[in-house]
Amino acid sequence: MVVSNLTAFFLRPGDDPAADAARGSALWRVQSWLALVLILAAAGYAVRFTSGTPDRDALYKTSTAVGALFQDGVMLMIVFGLAGGVSFFALRHPASWSRAFGLALLALVVIALVAAGLEAVLHAGSEQGLTPDRWDPSRKNAYTLNFIVVAAFVPIIEEITFRGVGYSLLRRWGAPVAILGTAIAFALAHGLVQGFPTLIVFGATLGWLRYRTGSIIPGIAVHATFNAISLIAAVTS
Repeated sequence: MVVSNLTAFFLRPGDDPAADAARGSALWRVQSWLALVLILAAAGYAVRFTSGTPDRDALYKTSTAVGALFQDGVMLMIVFGLAGGVSFFALRHPASWSRAFGLALLALVVIALVAAGLEAVLHAGSEQGLTPDRWDPSRKNAYTLNFIVVAAFVPIIEEITFRGVGYSLLRRWGAPVAILGTAIAFALAHGLVQGFPTLIVFGATLGWLRYRTGSIIPGIAVHATFNAISLIAAVTS
């Protein structure tokens, strides 16, 4: 009975695997998505190993927001093209909003606890270098713009790319492959070393949430909330 309950909790599907498999039947879509991930990973790690010390004031610069908008805008157009439309995006409402809210809250707590625990050991925050060490009111406009991009725009694009299109394409090989595969891809695309374990947990948890709810909307909410809390904490603690 205990095993059955645990299986139902972790593996009860909220999506339609048959429909996902049918939509993702063209292998070239999978190959194209994997190629995109590899390009993002190569670019990310190239920057990681050649750029030196991260710019701690990046979020105080308007150019950072503009660059992120451009990069993610291009990525959205690419995934839209290889998906052949929005059917792969999973931008549909969950079967139960109340259940989705509870699962999203659980996912946020798990991600926050794991991230805090790993940060104490791996110091991934300093590796990425996005969050500043202090609040500078003279540059609040640029920070506000970057806050909106990082806490709203980026989570939408990344969830569409990984838990939306990526998950739909990999679902043909089963939910575990889709969850773990998109988690690895998500982590690689960020081009981090110390942050890799945290990103794996982050991606896998949101993949599980996508599987449980059949939608990326709860994952977008969790992703956006986590980013927003991190950015606020960086300048207030």
